[in-house]
Amino acid sequence: MPLFKFTRHGGQARGGQPHSPLPWIALIALILGAVALGFAWLAGWIGRDRLTAQDFTDAIEATGANHPGFRRAHSKGVCVSGWFEPSAQATQLSRAHVFAQSRVPVLGRLSIGGGNPHGADNSARVRSIALQLSSDDGQQWRMAMNSFPFLAVATPEAFYEQTRAQIPDPATGKPDPAKLAAIQEKYPSVRAFQQWAKTAPWTDSWASTEFNSVNSFWFTNAQGQRRAVRWRWQPQAAVHELDAASREQAGVDFLSQDLQQRLAQGPVRWNLLVTLAGPQDAINDSSVPWPAEREQIAAGVLNIDQMQPQEQGSCNDLNFDPLILPEGIAGSDDPILAARSAVYSQSFNRRERERATGAAARDNAQEQP
Repeated sequence: MPLFKFTRHGGQARGGQPHSPLPWIALIALILGAVALGFAWLAGWIGRDRLTAQDFTDAIEATGANHPGFRRAHSKGVCVSGWFEPSAQATQLSRAHVFAQSRVPVLGRLSIGGGNPHGADNSARVRSIALQLSSDDGQQWRMAMNSFPFLAVATPEAFYEQTRAQIPDPATGKPDPAKLAAIQEKYPSVRAFQQWAKTAPWTDSWASTEFNSVNSFWFTNAQGQRRAVRWRWQPQAAVHELDAASREQAGVDFLSQDLQQRLAQGPVRWNLLVTLAGPQDAINDSSVPWPAEREQIAAGVLNIDQMQPQEQGSCNDLNFDPLILPEGIAGSDDPILAARSAVYSQSFNRRERERATGAAARDNAQEQP
């Protein structure tokens, strides 16, 4: 049925007067104007009393993480590939087809925290894994996971404030200590995160690092049972902790060098452990960790058997948006999750434009000694 129905009576309206098109034109213009206004609001061109993906990405760049052609965060990494093998118990959790087929192709990326693509592995406190699982029904499950088990803050507004506080003072080249202290005072969860950073082990390899979904998601199985979950990749490799002296000796590229050596001996593996939320657990607040005694289900094994430099690897042109999910998996209402998705898209679009205009090549040439 058409949106508008025009009735003509010999070029005249029912009252005998000529049928003027002006009211219809005005109505159509009004609708088109409303649509344009909506797009402008979503793009952040108007309504500047709210935060946008542009604001977040600009703030991240202002901290010093501005290397054209590279990701704004976790800039240094390598591409990896392999496969995922679900367990027999996985279909109890979700009807997603990645849990139903015997072997699922995986494309991914291992990285370190920070915005410097030439950063030092031995000084990066945070490590990350990003994965794309592609099932044979054409659906994808993308995830971006970190070595920390919870976030320092709970909302996009708080995250933005925290990022802004980390922007270097032009006079000193370092963040203002007073601004950092004010963030800690305002958000007690920041102190909890800092305590994790001080006490969590520095492992000797990506292969021995545990990675966490951090945000919560919903799994729905074939029977319609819906459960809130978080998941993590538990390493099968033995965990060896590095002390300060060992880290210094390890070198700035030791993670990629170690992974290459391990892959020469065979695949590197992680177990997928899915944690089920308890009745009182925070589902939409990723700054609150769930108790360790929550029920966990072993849902499969990740096998990585190939790696490539990210500049030539297939992962380089992939946006690991954590809200690209297959049927049977859905995002929670955690506001940080939606913000991550939007900022990932903004960062991806910027670096693609930079590559297209040659800005990335110019920046790389300047980086050369």
